[in-house]
Amino acid sequence: MQLPIQTYLENLHSQVAAINDGEVASYIPELSKANPDWFGICLVTMDGVAYTVGDADQPFTIQSIAKAFIYATALADRGKDAVSLKVGVEPSGDAFNSISLDPVSNTPLNPMINAGAIATTSLVGGVNAAAQWARIAQSLQTFVGHELTVEEAVYQSESDTGHRNRAIAWMLKNFDVIEGDPMAALDNYFRQCSMLVNCRDIAYMAATLANGGVHPLTMQRAMPANQVERVLSVMATCGMYDYAGSWLSEVGMPAKSGVGGGIVAVLPGRFGIGVFSPRLDAKGNSVRGIEVCKRLSRDFGFNVFSPGNGPAMAVGRIFTGADAPSRRQPPAELRSLLTANAHRIKYFCLHGFLAVDSMEFVIRSMQKLAAEADSIILDMHRVEGLSLAAARLLDQARGGFGQDGIAVVFSRIHRRAEITTPMRQVVQPGDAGYLTFEDNDLAAEWCENRLLSDAEKPAQRISNLGEAALFRGLPQPLLQEVEAACRTQTFAKDAQILVSGQPSDDQIYFVESGQISILVPLSQGSSQRIATLGPGMVFGEMVLLGQTTRSATVVADTDVTCRVFHASDLERISNREPQLKITLLENLGRDMAGKLHANMQWITALG
Repeated sequence: MQLPIQTYLENLHSQVAAINDGEVASYIPELSKANPDWFGICLVTMDGVAYTVGDADQPFTIQSIAKAFIYATALADRGKDAVSLKVGVEPSGDAFNSISLDPVSNTPLNPMINAGAIATTSLVGGVNAAAQWARIAQSLQTFVGHELTVEEAVYQSESDTGHRNRAIAWMLKNFDVIEGDPMAALDNYFRQCSMLVNCRDIAYMAATLANGGVHPLTMQRAMPANQVERVLSVMATCGMYDYAGSWLSEVGMPAKSGVGGGIVAVLPGRFGIGVFSPRLDAKGNSVRGIEVCKRLSRDFGFNVFSPGNGPAMAVGRIFTGADAPSRRQPPAELRSLLTANAHRIKYFCLHGFLAVDSMEFVIRSMQKLAAEADSIILDMHRVEGLSLAAARLLDQARGGFGQDGIAVVFSRIHRRAEITTPMRQVVQPGDAGYLTFEDNDLAAEWCENRLLSDAEKPAQRISNLGEAALFRGLPQPLLQEVEAACRTQTFAKDAQILVSGQPSDDQIYFVESGQISILVPLSQGSSQRIATLGPGMVFGEMVLLGQTTRSATVVADTDVTCRVFHASDLERISNREPQLKITLLENLGRDMAGKLHANMQWITALG
């Protein structure tokens, strides 16, 4: 099954590829050679999974995207106070290559315009320009996760035509912003802008910032965690130049663009996004890149001002039907089949508010177990709500798993509108929708029935009392005496056979045919099913231990036929044949121990 995020990105790429506005950058001659139709998208999760579409592996030069990461490097090497003396953090409102300084401090307004970027390049650690370049290359490679190379033709083209940047560098030298040779710092600046990357690379760079400065695949720290916030805040307010205000309002993510056609966007703690398309608008930003990020923000709620949880927190316990089978007690023929296949029922206990990143993690976790799954139960008891976009992904995944023969069902939603409303809104016409159950036990039984649907069915009627666990091992003459004391009684579907709290009638019931449920009362008039019994099963046997009040209600799920006998009749036979009472009590004790063990399994599984 293709994951819904991948499907979404493919559709998004197809739609945005039709936009042909904008022009390829030409003020650096080598950049004008880019194919205007190149277009790639990459989205990286916090555990390092990359979703890619289009020209995600097409190399291009990083250009001004490097500014954010060189600023991060300078902060790591010099510290916030030292860097702040040379470069401010205020939006300029001017073009990226404006020749201007703060009128009060005589320093560049921020590190995302050329003046600020040249200044931060000069602040990277190193005893000379060569050492600084080695540090720049090493830092960028750590953010990317592999070695990078310089596109020499672009570097030479930038150097040959970079007269405006030379003027900026000498201006910085004049005001003591650059302390060494300004041309050496400028040369490193040209080189860093000419580093070759692809869309996947810049998405991992963004994901490293989103992950607190640690690359999500290599697990290498690219910068101190306490400096990440400052880099992201400057990207948010200054990263898109004189489009920054509109970007923050319409998209709401820290971002940085480059005239090579790349845009990186960061959703802290959740995603890193890279988009590449060389067609630029009048402000130097990728036209398609902006549109992709707008749609991602709109469709998936990718806005830093929206609430969200860490995606890994969405999945709590994962266990199987072998750990927590339903409470029914199947006949021996089916019990062995269920025991062998119950692991194919998977439970996922979900937590918190489920946004797109959380749902992506949930779906991917489900897919990892899909190869050995027949059914998946999503326990929604601890879910606080889910976004409409997350519900849409979940609905697509449900359909995809269904096509692969895997049923996805839900339990313990309890009619909560914050969950049911978005789920209902995304169900397509003609779709039967979501299958939900009041509790995990009912969901488990449905999934067990699905496992058994193709199995050879056992006999629908069992008349021999010896099939019951209560009478196991009883000598045949005694078994015949017990059978002689029985009478047959039938009950219609939905009939209450026993009622919790009522005085015991001293009767024990052996189910010959049909199915019954045993319910215990809960608060506010509700009840919880604790067992489902079919042919060959016994209920009411606690009267053998002196129970005088019924502790549970027994309801006929279907038309039921029972063999009924009185405990007093068994007592009468036992007075003459003590072996009967000994066998019954041993079997009863063994059955109670088995039920206690099963309940402990449930408690352990549910955590």
